[in-house]
Amino acid sequence: MTQTTLTRRRLLGTAAMLAGAATLPKMALAADPIKVAGIYTVPVEQQWVSRIHKAAETAQARGDIEYTFTENVANTDYARVMREYAEAGNTLIIGEVFGAEQEAREVAADYPDVAFLMGSSFKEDAALPNFAVFDNYIQDAAYLSGIIAGAMTESGNIGMVGGFPIPEVNRLMHAFMAGAAEMKPDITFQVSFIGSWFDPPKAKETAFAMIENGADLLYAERFGVSDAAQEKGILAIGNVIDTQADYPETVVASAIWHFEPTLDAAIAAVKAGEFKAADYGVYSFMKEGGSSLAPLGTFEGKVPQEALDLVEQRTKEIKDGAFVTEINDEEPKSS
Repeated sequence: MTQTTLTRRRLLGTAAMLAGAATLPKMALAADPIKVAGIYTVPVEQQWVSRIHKAAETAQARGDIEYTFTENVANTDYARVMREYAEAGNTLIIGEVFGAEQEAREVAADYPDVAFLMGSSFKEDAALPNFAVFDNYIQDAAYLSGIIAGAMTESGNIGMVGGFPIPEVNRLMHAFMAGAAEMKPDITFQVSFIGSWFDPPKAKETAFAMIENGADLLYAERFGVSDAAQEKGILAIGNVIDTQADYPETVVASAIWHFEPTLDAAIAAVKAGEFKAADYGVYSFMKEGGSSLAPLGTFEGKVPQEALDLVEQRTKEIKDGAFVTEINDEEPKSS
């Protein structure tokens, strides 16, 4: 998945034909389940996509939607799959278009009666009213996990392995680094990106190199990093999902993404005939219930009380608006 070059001007040009529209027409009675299709470029087991998939399955279990999905779709094939699902009568199509931004928006322009809710590095376009965007803005939880990390590292050297240096990864890394630095101001970071969303062996090898270079705690933005930490007997901080059950002596804490508020808001908007171009990223904020810090579980009693007190204080401040976690989308660098 690589980021396609895209400009605001090109997006506006693509969707100019829809400029006068405001919202989708009413397409379903509130009590009726709507047809929803998911299109994913990686396996649904991959941590980021797994949260979308889980939320969709939850909505289906409630009877709100009828859900189908396709995984492992190549970026070059993404537009074709979008068209097939649109032609099949799906009312809402969800997925992630980071590597197919322009093509995806062109498809959406051809199906104005279908709602599209897509993970994107770009913002919504009012000229394309049926295409809404989202992102995992879980910087609040990432910041809190950084506080835990700063308290648990002994060497003050943390390794961070990411997929690609795109905004939704960068902002989490920066938030994590800010939390860690709040506990240990002189902390240092090793930052590396593996150029893949799902390559556990490569992530593991990258993590091994960081451990050789002095890291005693790893930020596991990708699968494979916690495996390296476990093998070398050091600690790790998870991202998006809670993997402590798989690494009970390794993963101290994790920043969890809850996609349910995002998807539920889109479903409600579609059913009310009010779906429109919007940025659904706000539903990932902690105050909206879109993110949280995983329970310490096996590390209960092992984290310094000073860190726990600060986590509790900041959690309260984040939820009531007294503290705002900085959103920094720039590529993070090693210290």
